[in-house]
Amino acid sequence: MNLWFRLLHLLLCSLFRPKLDAPFGVSRLQFRVLPNDLDSNLHMTNGRYWNIFDLGRLDLILRMGLGKVALREKWAPIVGAGTIQFRRELKPFQRFTLETRLVGWVGTRGIMEQRVLIGPEQKTATRALLITGIYDRRARQFVGMPQMMESIGVVAPPSPALSAAAEALLAADLALKQDHD
Repeated sequence: MNLWFRLLHLLLCSLFRPKLDAPFGVSRLQFRVLPNDLDSNLHMTNGRYWNIFDLGRLDLILRMGLGKVALREKWAPIVGAGTIQFRRELKPFQRFTLETRLVGWVGTRGIMEQRVLIGPEQKTATRALLITGIYDRRARQFVGMPQMMESIGVVAPPSPALSAAAEALLAADLALKQDHD
């Protein structure tokens, strides 16, 4: 149930938080590990990270101005693939920061990075890369970055060069599709 409260809190707070510059603004959200985030090892369970990451992506979308456009145009943000690396555990009641950013794109596929940061040094506890997109339900196709950026009043610059990890994620996603198509 705490995700509903976290979602409601995010929606209310996003109305008052500053707008993020598209496409490279960074969402930073503060959380605390709650008792129902824990697994039998008494640290945050790996599945909860994906739920928390949803909130980071929603904050980024809302604060870049894409939320209103998505509702009006019947666009849906989609995650197509992801990979995650756990470096440090999150213990009960520990505070952490979730950073979410768009790091590049290829055609209609955006690559997002999400990091969980802990402690005063903001050390990376967890890092994930995701392949994302915006699906146009009316047209039954994904929206390209230029169209998406234009919809919020921004001219899309060229994508930065993708990291080796992002290229590997795209290759793994393609390989998985080929195995089952």
